[in-house]
Amino acid sequence: MTQPTLIELSRRRAAGETTSRALIEESLARIADPEGEGARAFLTVYAERARTKADAVDAARSKGAALPRFAGVPLSIKDLFDVEGEPTRAGFVIMGKTNMTEFAYSAFGVNPHYGTPLSPWDRARGLIPGGSTSGGAVGVADAMTPAALGTDTGGSCRIPAAFCGIVGFRPTQGRISREGVLPLAPSLDSVGPLAMSVSCCAALDSVLSGGPGDDERPQPLAGLAIGVIEGYVDESLDASVAAAFVDALTRLAKAGAKLKPVRAPELAELPQITRNGSLVEFEAFAVHRARLATSAAQYDPWVLARLEAGREKSAADYIDLLGHRTRVRGAVDARTRSVDALALPTVPIAPPALSELGDFASSRALNALILRNTAIANFLDRPAISIPCHAPGGAPVGFMLMGETGLDRRLLAAARGAEGAVRGRP
Repeated sequence: MTQPTLIELSRRRAAGETTSRALIEESLARIADPEGEGARAFLTVYAERARTKADAVDAARSKGAALPRFAGVPLSIKDLFDVEGEPTRAGFVIMGKTNMTEFAYSAFGVNPHYGTPLSPWDRARGLIPGGSTSGGAVGVADAMTPAALGTDTGGSCRIPAAFCGIVGFRPTQGRISREGVLPLAPSLDSVGPLAMSVSCCAALDSVLSGGPGDDERPQPLAGLAIGVIEGYVDESLDASVAAAFVDALTRLAKAGAKLKPVRAPELAELPQITRNGSLVEFEAFAVHRARLATSAAQYDPWVLARLEAGREKSAADYIDLLGHRTRVRGAVDARTRSVDALALPTVPIAPPALSELGDFASSRALNALILRNTAIANFLDRPAISIPCHAPGGAPVGFMLMGETGLDRRLLAAARGAEGAVRGRP
């Protein structure tokens, strides 16, 4: 069964085909399903508050009141957003707070304190959901809510989107306010949506950036110039990822998109550039330093080991890294001006099983591989979106389109135009 999108639910509610209370009850029922992942995907469920707000929306509608576009539509938020009185600018009903990697510091989506929600693919094998917005992605994939609000510091919206077969968007950092959001790495953190379609992410991006919740008109594929990054991002790919990515490119070309090979050797420098520490390592330790001094024993040991890795880093290395970031951004910008968007696999591998993960030392390389491609957009501060490109029933694979800094709506227009071909839909 095809899951209704955020936009479809909003249309149905506005047309009187359903009520906000009905939408909220459906959402609550899916969250509470004992056969589902709701108990692990959601850490807090605002059941009564959601019902109260839904009834208020329905009452206002019955009196002919003008309502925001998404009034009465359910939405989840990641468990690092401050909430006060549940206000939302577009009338969404917040169903609750979703699970995540502790302090958003891992690509796996594992949480030893509250459990780990599983990827919807081959659930019997117990595959990781991707992190750090794990619960939000699983909630959307399992139709608990049509969309979720997450954060993305190195891929935390796009990785779980890829591992759960949905869409995840990372905007240019300064586009959306981070007030009331627990930081991980302040120079990289961004707030972004996860949903079932590019249109839903575009509408949420509009709301989050102060707009009315508009979708973006699709850019025609005929003549759309897509730069396909060669080298570094296409190394160490699972066979399933490589095949799905190539198939998506083939469909795009047949639909009229112009594919252009792009080489950006500066990207291959990133492991060497960050050999003395990544921006996340420097900044995450600074954020947590005081808390570590008093509460280190309460941390997830895996996350604690990552944070402690930043303790002995030098200020000189951090300053050097900032200089490299400026240089690499300028060089890549110069190489990619002739294309509308860049294409690369979101994650090089299919989601591994939770049982396959080990301790910090043994899993560090796997975590770095999962983050490798998505972290590029954060380092360059470019908008990027992950769209499912795998065949039905196959291992989930994300196809990432990356735009230019500040041109988020242009990227969303390109993604809207490309989505059908990427997903193999007419």
